[in-house]
Amino acid sequence: MPSVVVTGVSTGIGAAIAADLCRRGWRVFGTVRRMDDADRLGAELGENFTPVIADVTDADSLSRAAATVAGALDGAGLDGLVCNAGISIPGPILHQPLEELDRQWKVNVLGQVATVQAFGSLLGAREGFAGKPGRIVMMSSVSGRLSWPVVGGYAASKHALEAISHSLRRELIPFGVDVVIVGPGPVATPIWEKSAAGVDRSLYQATIYGPLIERFETEVLARARHALPPQAVADVVHTALTVDKPKVRYAITPSPLMNWILPLILPARWLDRIAAKRLGLTRKR
Repeated sequence: MPSVVVTGVSTGIGAAIAADLCRRGWRVFGTVRRMDDADRLGAELGENFTPVIADVTDADSLSRAAATVAGALDGAGLDGLVCNAGISIPGPILHQPLEELDRQWKVNVLGQVATVQAFGSLLGAREGFAGKPGRIVMMSSVSGRLSWPVVGGYAASKHALEAISHSLRRELIPFGVDVVIVGPGPVATPIWEKSAAGVDRSLYQATIYGPLIERFETEVLARARHALPPQAVADVVHTALTVDKPKVRYAITPSPLMNWILPLILPARWLDRIAAKRLGLTRKR
């Protein structure tokens, strides 16, 4: 039975990945931060699932989690590590509190590095490892390549995560441990409602961005209605973990031509105008 650690499985994409891999016969160690989530998921996902209490921003808790997983594996290695935990806190960069930007950086970037450092040896990233090397899946986003208004802090963290992933993949070549990036677009999970609700409007009401925040919330909730199901991401994660020669990066988004391909090839100034028109960003005279 192949084994995998998936971080951030309490809801959304992480929960879908954990459930999917359990159904496919994997032994899944899923990290959560609260015991009630551990109990709930343990009951829902059955004997193939083992909840592990850990917070990716707490290196000590990750070390304890890695020790728990190592004990359960009893000398065997991990086949996969899915670094899924992440948060999004929207806000215009000119006024967004630095602590909100820092929080996203600690979870979305440093937290993923800490996770790899904690579980890397179980994947085979150490001298003397005699088993089959495991594989790391990094959960990025379309924002890992594209930056839009109000989510600059989130996009910055995902850009950084992708840079780290490319460096890490090359650094791990001597051990045979691969690193694959998965970058979803809109997915029907609670992150959309959390993202919209997470904006403290009072911070921006006295600025020109007050109306923009309201339009952003409307846009976010509208996109959520046309989002992909979490299972679409879970399917790609399984592919990334199992195919002989995975892609370096998988993009998953509805209407890929409009949401992914064209934005990557159009001139940046064109995207400026598209964003300005969509969100009502007009120059003040």
